[in-house]
Amino acid sequence: MAPRQPLRLAAFALAFSALAGTGFAEESGATQADKPQTDKPQIDRPLGVVELFTSQGCNSCPPADAFFAELAAKDNVVALAYHVNYWDYLGWQDTLSNKDNTDRQYDYMRAFGTRSVYTPQAVINGRSHVNGASRREVDGALARMEKSGEGMRVSIKVSRTSDRVMIDTGDAGSGPSDAHVVIVYFEPPQTVTIAKGENTGRSMTYWNAVTGIQTAGMWHGKAQRYELPMTEIAKKGGCAVLLQSVGKDGLPGPILGAAFIHKP
Repeated sequence: MAPRQPLRLAAFALAFSALAGTGFAEESGATQADKPQTDKPQIDRPLGVVELFTSQGCNSCPPADAFFAELAAKDNVVALAYHVNYWDYLGWQDTLSNKDNTDRQYDYMRAFGTRSVYTPQAVINGRSHVNGASRREVDGALARMEKSGEGMRVSIKVSRTSDRVMIDTGDAGSGPSDAHVVIVYFEPPQTVTIAKGENTGRSMTYWNAVTGIQTAGMWHGKAQRYELPMTEIAKKGGCAVLLQSVGKDGLPGPILGAAFIHKP
């Protein structure tokens, strides 16, 4: 489906501390709980990132939501669902939607040079978009990008102590060397029964529904460490980190690396 009217864009910014270098020096006398622990199992370079733009009020979305649940269960895919709000006028207000999610989809529209947005839309690695309900198109795009070098080429390792999360990014190698470190928060799985609108009577379980997006810092192609307070992670349902290039116009570009940040 495609919306009738465009929506206003918004900018996101939240600074966290960034520490140069990848080494971690343990403080003398630190307890075992304070020593860094690596999230396991962890894949430094997943197959790719799938960002699904969906809506509980869109009658084309349930097949995409069901397929997305399979992607969310995979260890080698970072799958994030952005519930948009422009279909709320059809009679059902999406319980997981927010304006920031809609803004991100419109940012991608401008970045791709297209004239409209639609649901279900799957953006693959920040590079292209396909029908989010098409297993063939999503899987095909992930495979093609991995083969062509447009997959996750920068490793990201996540470790933690009792009070902080450390995100260690690798070197760029060849290609783009500037990117934003983007933190994406999402909800745990929830089942919603839709009482009105085009999907009346359906009961769907939604995975990794995004609740917020923040920029934690800049990456300039070299190995670097970024720190987040554990309190920020602990109060969220889930969290992922994206290393995403951004154009001079501020629009999102290719995603170079990604990882989930797991709670203790």
